[in-house]
Amino acid sequence: MFSVVFSCFITVVCISYTISGRVIDFEAIGGIAGDDRLSTCRKNTHLLNQTVNSLQTNDTLVFPSNRTFWLMGGIYARRLAHVTFQIDGVLKFSDNFLEWPRDSRTHLVLDCFYFEQLDHVTFTSANTENQKGVIDGSGNRWWGIVEYLVIRGDRPRLLVIYNSTNLLVENILLKNSPKWTFYGKDVANLEIRHTDVDARRHPAVQWHDLDELTAFNTDGFDISGTNIWIHDCNIWNDDDCIAVKQQDSRSIHSTCSENMLFERINASGVGLSIGSVGASVAHSCVRNITFRDCTMYNTFKGIYLKSRPGDEGHTGEISSILYENIRIYNASQWAIWFGPQQAAFKGACSLLWPFVPEMPCPIPSGITWNNITLR
Repeated sequence: MFSVVFSCFITVVCISYTISGRVIDFEAIGGIAGDDRLSTCRKNTHLLNQTVNSLQTNDTLVFPSNRTFWLMGGIYARRLAHVTFQIDGVLKFSDNFLEWPRDSRTHLVLDCFYFEQLDHVTFTSANTENQKGVIDGSGNRWWGIVEYLVIRGDRPRLLVIYNSTNLLVENILLKNSPKWTFYGKDVANLEIRHTDVDARRHPAVQWHDLDELTAFNTDGFDISGTNIWIHDCNIWNDDDCIAVKQQDSRSIHSTCSENMLFERINASGVGLSIGSVGASVAHSCVRNITFRDCTMYNTFKGIYLKSRPGDEGHTGEISSILYENIRIYNASQWAIWFGPQQAAFKGACSLLWPFVPEMPCPIPSGITWNNITLR
């Protein structure tokens, strides 16, 4: 490809221009690699926010290989179109939760990355299958029983994309998110391929023991929307490996979460899940979802369809769900669970049920289940 390069009158080339758009090297424009000091995290985050929000059509932002760029949370952009994020190195977030940026109105922590109104945006890496680009949330400092009692749910998600279309995520390792790893909320036409999730307290662990399970709420891929294809991925975490979530009254791209295919996935965690789905005044619905050709070694739960309490008189449905050729080995708890969500909140089915028969497990009203197939 023909290209023209100009320099910024310093010793490095800052931006290259091609006939199709700019290629911006984050290190060349001032990103500092290999320094985890708080001041550097803040500088890198400020620069990244400025750069992301100035991207133009057909731009590519490159994070070079063999470099680690330390960041704080609160990286935000909206209305990006036809741009590419090429992560060849490592983007690693600080574990300093005392200094983590917070929303000025709610005072809750900001997510690591939050994007909205994207169209034709790609997150990729030029690396090979065995050396993916990495986004690392440094979640270990946020996990644990004591930390949960102090922090509760006020932890950042690693990558959130809201109200967006025509997305591709590929060749990335999403590692050690403090909370949910990837949340595609109200998205349409999303493909995720060759992208892995790894959230474990001990790097070599192969079981979901009590210590591992204190990496609470580290969902893998949480999705709501329409026309989703996730394939050829590896997931190890301590909550839902994949969770298809319902749309709501504010959703734009569909009224139901529907038309999704998940295939050729190796997963170990709290299940290939539908839900939880709760009845709503707008009639909640999740339909036409397929999981196939997936393997789950040493998982905590396997197939997991779950409803949750809704308001009296509200309705919802889970319909046309297919699990096909799902291999489950050594499940710690349930290989297959259809029913109310097991959780610790009021009105949920107890995590101790049925092992402690006295514990409650109420069946939520208003949800209908139709055409659920396992084969």
